[in-house]
Amino acid sequence: MLTIGDQFPAFALTAVKPGPDGLKLASAFTEITNATDAGKWKLVFFWPKDFTFVCPTEIVAFGKLAADFADRDTVVYGVSTDSEFVHLNWRLHHDDLRQLPIPMLADIKRELSAACGVLSKSEGVALRATFLVDPEGIIRHVSVNDLSVGRNPAEAMRVLDALQSDELCPCNWNKGEETLRPAA
Repeated sequence: MLTIGDQFPAFALTAVKPGPDGLKLASAFTEITNATDAGKWKLVFFWPKDFTFVCPTEIVAFGKLAADFADRDTVVYGVSTDSEFVHLNWRLHHDDLRQLPIPMLADIKRELSAACGVLSKSEGVALRATFLVDPEGIIRHVSVNDLSVGRNPAEAMRVLDALQSDELCPCNWNKGEETLRPAA
């Protein structure tokens, strides 16, 4: 699995566009690559499968924080091994996903999941992995959960804030709190 300090892999994936315009079949899809949002931080999170139970809770939670991530010059990409057509169908039939403000990327060849090392060996789907990638494409944070356990998008935001502070941040530190100052 890729880890801190590694270069996030190059990719080119078809995605379902965010928001209501992405729900019209003729304009629903776009290609997103590792260069699409050059110069920005990226939060890339993987989920196992569409039309499941834990996944939409996480996706909706990341979507609710999308504007807060954008305020931190960070784009959010959601990725699974389902096709763009499955993503679109899920969005059309799941009320909480219909207005989702983040793109859903289709890693149907499993190339990005495999390159990141987050492809479940037993299930053949992506694990619940989250990567925070700096503007130079370097991985600065990774977390991976078991397929049955959802993650906390607010924690990803907290870690992003700490990384962007360029300071020493203690346990449970939140933006606006004092950072650590080494003794002189």
